[in-house]
Amino acid sequence: MTFRIATFNLHQGFKRWKERRELIVEQLGALRPDVLALNEISVPLQSGRWLRREARERLGLSYALTQQTKSSGWSLDEAQGLLTRFPVVETGNLDYLARGRVAQVVRLNIEGQQVDVYVTHLHHVPEEDGLRQYQVQCLFEWVESRDDADARIVCGDFNATPESTSIRLVPKPFRSVQLEPTCPTGLNAPNATPISDAARLSLCFDYIWVTDNLEIQDAGRCFDQPDPDDPTLWPSDHVGVWADLGFRLGRR
Repeated sequence: MTFRIATFNLHQGFKRWKERRELIVEQLGALRPDVLALNEISVPLQSGRWLRREARERLGLSYALTQQTKSSGWSLDEAQGLLTRFPVVETGNLDYLARGRVAQVVRLNIEGQQVDVYVTHLHHVPEEDGLRQYQVQCLFEWVESRDDADARIVCGDFNATPESTSIRLVPKPFRSVQLEPTCPTGLNAPNATPISDAARLSLCFDYIWVTDNLEIQDAGRCFDQPDPDDPTLWPSDHVGVWADLGFRLGRR
């Protein structure tokens, strides 16, 4: 069996949300993932619930939604979550105890296979990779403590480029699905121009990591097209990542 997973940062409700959200729904309809990890869900706007409803009513995509807010005072503003068409077995969360950042896990039953999908959003200040290194170590220690799943996937906005120490700390059993790097978009930038492939590589922030019992059949960028009539209007300030995955039977 093959299933499609994607990860995408919604950029809360900032920068023309009511216009951007129409692009998100349109491009979601083209992508049609089975599982969609989301960063920066707006708690006041309930954007995760809005997207779930619109996916059902406009696209005929029936998802369950799980959410985890940030901790402390940030819990009033922002959450991360997962839209999934597969049955949810259990959920859990990890508080990094730093700057409100958290991680979430959702165990899914995918055709009889127990798959843990982790969603996280790491510290954003470029010069403070040390904090991201701490968060990566905490995250994967937690992942390893839940070793009874048939497969594991880690998704989200790591706010770090591939050469960063924090990214190089991701342990070897996990590998990135990316055949193409992601990049920031030209959202709200005047006279926005396409970003070169070299620049995209250096500006990669969003990742999907999988264990070796999952076969990467295809992958690419998503939510990466501006409005055809307005090159400054993009779905978000981030480009997303998608992958088609299959099970390698007998491996765990």
